[in-house]
Amino acid sequence: MLVFIDESGDPGFQTKSGSSPIFVVALVIFNDYLDAEKTSIAIKELRRKLKVDDRFEFKFNKCDQRFKKAFFNAVSNFDYKIRAILFDKDKIYSPRLRSYKEDFYSHAIMQILKHSQRKIKNARLKFDKRGEREIRDKLRVYLSRSLNNKKGKIFKDLKFEDSRQNTLIQLADMVSGCIAADYKGKDKSCLQILKQNKRVEDIWLFK
Repeated sequence: MLVFIDESGDPGFQTKSGSSPIFVVALVIFNDYLDAEKTSIAIKELRRKLKVDDRFEFKFNKCDQRFKKAFFNAVSNFDYKIRAILFDKDKIYSPRLRSYKEDFYSHAIMQILKHSQRKIKNARLKFDKRGEREIRDKLRVYLSRSLNNKKGKIFKDLKFEDSRQNTLIQLADMVSGCIAADYKGKDKSCLQILKQNKRVEDIWLFK
């Protein structure tokens, strides 16, 4: 099992001075390496169709509407599932989570892996390595401890990779972005494409 993970928004709570009001973590789950490779190839072929450089990175917040719809139409028929967790920060009251963004980020990842209805087992987790190193450094230890991973065996490996070189982390970015846009009422069309093709397994609004 391969699980590609990315987020929309940031884990900070200074919403009046720049932090995002919501935070979304999305998992794109493949049960088969071949399905993952087919999806990756489709994204690479889409770059050619859109006449962009082979190094072009699909990021939801940087793509225009034409690129977004082309992207989701290109990937929606492949065999993967999406699970996501969405936090409306105004509804998070824990003083520790609000004060320490490293703890909040790790807690968000832990929650979605732990409450996956046992559908994630022995997975290889892949995250974007760009971002704050301190947050990344704490994540591996936190997940292993909080998930009791030796017993539950939710994941067997956890790696950070450059999203510029990993099209499936780009897919996770696009998915998390479209979920955030749907929740904010800015764009519901992209998530609708994924739902119509039965790619969405669960979107959990954390309360």
